[in-house]
Amino acid sequence: MCGIVGYVGRSPAAPVLLDGLRRLEYRGYDSAGLAVMDGEGGFEVRKRSGRLARLCELLASRPVEGSCGISHTRWATHGEATDANAHPHLDAGGRLALVHNGVIENHQAIKRRLEGRGHVFWSQTDSEVLAHLVGETYDAGAATDPRERLAAALRESLRQVSGTYGVVAMHADAPGFLVGARLGSPLVVGLGKGENFLASDVGAVVSHTSSAIYLHDRDLVLLSEDGFTVERLDGAAASYEVSEVDFAPEDAERGDFPHFMLKEIFEQPVSIGNAFRGRLDEDHASAVLGGLGLTPRELRDVDRIVLCGCGTAAHAAMVGEYLIEHLARIPTEIEFASEFRYRNSPLDRHTLVFVLSQSGETIDTLAALREAQRKGHRVLGIVNTVGSTIARESDGGSYLYCGPEIGVAATKSFTSQVTVLALLALLLGRMRHLSVDEGRRFLTAVRELPAKVEQILAQSDAVAEIARKHLGALGMLFLGRQFNYPTALEGALKMKEISYIFASGHAAAELKHGIIALVSEDVPSVFVMPMDSVYEKNLSTVEEIRARKGPVVAVATEGSPEIEALAEDVIWIPETHECLTPLLASVPLQLLAYHFAVARGCDVDKPRNLAKSVTVE
Repeated sequence: MCGIVGYVGRSPAAPVLLDGLRRLEYRGYDSAGLAVMDGEGGFEVRKRSGRLARLCELLASRPVEGSCGISHTRWATHGEATDANAHPHLDAGGRLALVHNGVIENHQAIKRRLEGRGHVFWSQTDSEVLAHLVGETYDAGAATDPRERLAAALRESLRQVSGTYGVVAMHADAPGFLVGARLGSPLVVGLGKGENFLASDVGAVVSHTSSAIYLHDRDLVLLSEDGFTVERLDGAAASYEVSEVDFAPEDAERGDFPHFMLKEIFEQPVSIGNAFRGRLDEDHASAVLGGLGLTPRELRDVDRIVLCGCGTAAHAAMVGEYLIEHLARIPTEIEFASEFRYRNSPLDRHTLVFVLSQSGETIDTLAALREAQRKGHRVLGIVNTVGSTIARESDGGSYLYCGPEIGVAATKSFTSQVTVLALLALLLGRMRHLSVDEGRRFLTAVRELPAKVEQILAQSDAVAEIARKHLGALGMLFLGRQFNYPTALEGALKMKEISYIFASGHAAAELKHGIIALVSEDVPSVFVMPMDSVYEKNLSTVEEIRARKGPVVAVATEGSPEIEALAEDVIWIPETHECLTPLLASVPLQLLAYHFAVARGCDVDKPRNLAKSVTVE
């Protein structure tokens, strides 16, 4: 959460910083601010609560000049979204400016000590406490070189704090110089010619450079326009790798679409194809997932699988649980990553753990990875972001290759995660009991997915009409069975996230066990019911809803005449392998949530109280 951009070079800093913040605003949009060195022994600070546009308006009337600066877009943790709580924060003397992502858990104790020494604080944030601490340490420093002194001050201050941070600081005594560090909150160095960058996400600087260094926890970086140094916080030399950014600047733009979310929904034929491209083993009717780093014998020895994720990734993991148990007959369970490290879950020696995260920086999922590794288990990652912390720290895994996902509500990452899990289930199944013929039928169905998603997307306008028809709904129920129970959960989450109405996902057979009390003329039931092994059971459940005058929006397989007579509205999906129906059925639910939210006037790309990447616990 929150976004950081730092720049040092020869160009005017403010436009670079604002462009970076625009690209990072999905990480937090409660407030924004920047500080730019003015070339006269000081710096100018501008910050405003609310969206980035308010900061731009302020800069239009009160511009800043200089070629070195730091900036921040905030998702509020400590303190409300106010001008005073916006970053950057200054030290007591106003000579140091600092931006910070993360949480300083012992900030109250540090604040009391600093107040006892005469410090006065103007905000409610833990970040201002860190700024005062670093500034005081700088003032007491012994080094004569201001750059060395600032680096030493940040290093010493971070030894005193508990919690997580991605932090960048600059000091008026050290013009053209930035110092940054990370622990639990991502920080990336962008390398240019005569200019360098710091950011919490490489997408912020991709229009300026394609070379990046993804810092490790407890790394410290010293940055000037003509060079950089990466050290460990304890002063030891640090190892790092310069990576090439794997997407182009235009990939992170909306193009002709009104919202990133709609663009990313429509990118799914390509992103699903990217997830299986080069991974279909036609000769053996299986899948190739070389990134797992496991031999066939090691995979054959696995007798239990645990899938960890949060939010949408957890729903993808639930689909994966059904897939692996159905195709490979390996006991599989899903753990919410946020709970995993606090439980004493029994994991025997033949358990294989997977963690799922689009960003590769989700703090709870990263903690689950480290906890499983601490217990001696091999942990594999299914992530989208190359160079992310989970990608680096996992023992292997698979990339999604679905491109940048900017919309806060995940769409294409969900279907890409399910695609990779489907390939994993096929691979494990073919190692056990799944026949060659069954494997080939599955591969054929996978190859057909992109074209079938295109067919569903062609119904977008019809889905928009259905959404507008139900604008007066007090809430919505999302129902599904077997493989599509997680689909129903994900559909409800999308509706809640971006339209702010009550929406609840359930296993359809649970309707009679209490949920049916919610059925009414004002609460539509969105029923995911493809032509599968439980189709007849689902028809009976729809009958129960209609008997109580509940409207039904069905997501059904083409050629299912019975449902057309029962449901008020039907969104058709093509026929596919039963195991793969979530990949098709989830797309209409994404469109339904999107069009419903747009019709309600909601900002679907920046839903209230949410941020794209959850990097604080």
